[in-house]
Amino acid sequence: MPKPDTQEAARRSAPPAQIIAALLEGRLAESFQFLGLRDHADGYALNVFVPGAEAVTCITGKSSKTPLLPVPDAPGLFTGLFRKEQPYRLTARNAEAEWTFHDPYRFGRVLSDDDLYFLGEGSMQRIWKSLGAHMITHEGVEGVHFAVWAPNAERVALVGDFNVWDTRRHGMRRLGVSGIWEIFVPGLQAGDVYKYAIRGAGGQDLPLKADPVGFGSEHPPRTGSVVRDIGGHDWDDAAWMKNREAKHQVDAPISIYEVNLASWKRADDNRPLSYTELAEDLVAYVVDMGFTHIEMMPITEHPFDGSWGYQPIGMYAPTIRHGTPDEFRALVTAAHKAGLGVLLDWVPAHFPTDEHGLAQFDGTHLYEHADPREGFHQDWNTLIYNFGRREVANYMRSNALYWLEEYHLDGIRVDAVASMLYRDYSRKDGEWVPNKDGGRENYEAIAFLQGVNSFAYGEAPGIMTVAEESTAFPGVSRPVYLGGLGFGFKWNMGWMNDTLRYMQEDPINRKYHHHLMTFGIHYAFSENFVLPISHDEVVHGKGSMLTKMPGDDWEKFANLRAYYGFMWSHPGKKLLFMGQEFAQRAEWNHNQSLDWHLLEAPAHAGIQALVRDLNALYRATPALYRNDAQPGGFAWVDGGDVENSIYVYQRMGDRDEPRAIVILNMTPVERPDHRVGLPGTGYWREALNTDAAEYGGGGRGNLGGVRAEDVEWMGQPCSANVTLPPLSAVILIEGEDET
Repeated sequence: MPKPDTQEAARRSAPPAQIIAALLEGRLAESFQFLGLRDHADGYALNVFVPGAEAVTCITGKSSKTPLLPVPDAPGLFTGLFRKEQPYRLTARNAEAEWTFHDPYRFGRVLSDDDLYFLGEGSMQRIWKSLGAHMITHEGVEGVHFAVWAPNAERVALVGDFNVWDTRRHGMRRLGVSGIWEIFVPGLQAGDVYKYAIRGAGGQDLPLKADPVGFGSEHPPRTGSVVRDIGGHDWDDAAWMKNREAKHQVDAPISIYEVNLASWKRADDNRPLSYTELAEDLVAYVVDMGFTHIEMMPITEHPFDGSWGYQPIGMYAPTIRHGTPDEFRALVTAAHKAGLGVLLDWVPAHFPTDEHGLAQFDGTHLYEHADPREGFHQDWNTLIYNFGRREVANYMRSNALYWLEEYHLDGIRVDAVASMLYRDYSRKDGEWVPNKDGGRENYEAIAFLQGVNSFAYGEAPGIMTVAEESTAFPGVSRPVYLGGLGFGFKWNMGWMNDTLRYMQEDPINRKYHHHLMTFGIHYAFSENFVLPISHDEVVHGKGSMLTKMPGDDWEKFANLRAYYGFMWSHPGKKLLFMGQEFAQRAEWNHNQSLDWHLLEAPAHAGIQALVRDLNALYRATPALYRNDAQPGGFAWVDGGDVENSIYVYQRMGDRDEPRAIVILNMTPVERPDHRVGLPGTGYWREALNTDAAEYGGGGRGNLGGVRAEDVEWMGQPCSANVTLPPLSAVILIEGEDET
């Protein structure tokens, strides 16, 4: 036992003076070497640092109490000598209060040598199981274990409300040469806010950092990480998870509704809807509209609303703007139980420079390239991950799996892939660094993407990955073992750009741009394509889909209806950004709800009804999806009627499945008795006509269908006279009775 009330006892058991000075000044690099119970020549010395305490008592066993001695000229530092090592608690008091607590420096390390080895090797598949903040019971005591990678730091401390953001109190333990720092803090719980106080090599104190593997964040503009318990969720979507693989194949109907959760719909006070509200309203709406998947724009935590989530900092945290992680899981569950897949827009290409984020995380270019020619995105004023560093590649590769496993997401759409593939992306000569062979390909990023896809498909069966890739890079959606990037699908940006250019032309000029609608077929089967009308097409002065269309209001709506008929009948899976399904007039504004009141107008309600029926027809007609990625699924019947701007093509599924004929009239001229070649005899039902009155059209059509005649036409064995309404798409399905 210590000798009470003697300065000699305090002097003998206290750390050396230079250590005390470093502790009081927040410079002590290795707190675990000096605080807590440590070997001493006279037994065991106990040193505890409790700023604000006037007295501290050590409690051992059930009730044995030993006062600790204050260290002279060291406010808050108390010491004592003990004969044996044993668990203890502390009671501190001052004039205002008394409190009992466990000393964090009493506890041994949590991470194992195997953890450190695999983290250092960059091969730990699930780094979130080791890093971040975890609620655990350690050595019989409940609390939170914190671990962070900061290999070049001189010191790392944990700060938060629990220690009044005092950087001196919770200095972390450095785990050898692994670069990992950890501490177990008893008594902390879900909801506690924290950051890391890092001193870089050379003694530079950095801005307080959020946790790179934090599972929660404060509500912006606050930037602290928040302890969240992400374990033990009671999932109720087993049936969906078991059977989802078939829904993600290239021969399945996939129709994606892209949504920004913050602006799809707002509450009466212009508040974004919560995950709980979205689980009811959004899921019900998407089901009613007949889409198969919801794709969420990034919901990884991000500091700036105006980035739409594309400049994320909390890569492991669903944004608190809509609720907690469990509430987000409830949204995913609701979608699954309703038969909907959920995709996440994922951003591995870059990250923002905000001082609380990854930039200069430990005082060095840890996550980003040091050379701005490699590490700085000029377009977005952001930083680029250094995927040549195994720990960084592992951090992001593991992040993809985190969302798929912990939140049961059904896939990821990877943003800005083109910017990752090329070292000279958006750079002038002299502004980029060639690869080791002198070329422009980014070998490290390519290997990273291949690794993400191999890893995701291997560890999370039944998912899908989608690349937003705007160049002709070969094999984006081909397997890695065949030299591809390994994505399941690729956005068809060329198709989108060409066809929207065509649609914006005045119909009188369309004959001069006829090829813009046909060119996409030349490469339609080179990748597994998604046809994207995304948020990018309705922002930054581009106008909405409706305002892109030429002509007066009637023509605009007719053009848009015809275009959607073309899109849903063209090879490729479908993606439509929210609001465009009812012809939103204004550009998308992330600060407000969509203009749902427009549905009071018949023209807008008609577009919505058309998209709903297109989805229903698409899902019910294998000819429209079965062979999306196979040349045998498409054939031109007449792709060369330039003067009349008419296109006729055939869609085919398996041999025993009814074929579809699609006829587009892209001029405002009605064409009655227009003879169209048909590949077979019998009755061809008019399955959809975009000019139908219920869609806001003129109600002109073919009275339910046409009967093929034995008259060869357009290279087909049969034909029929078809009424083509102005600016319309007509879809005929073979072999169905007139009734």
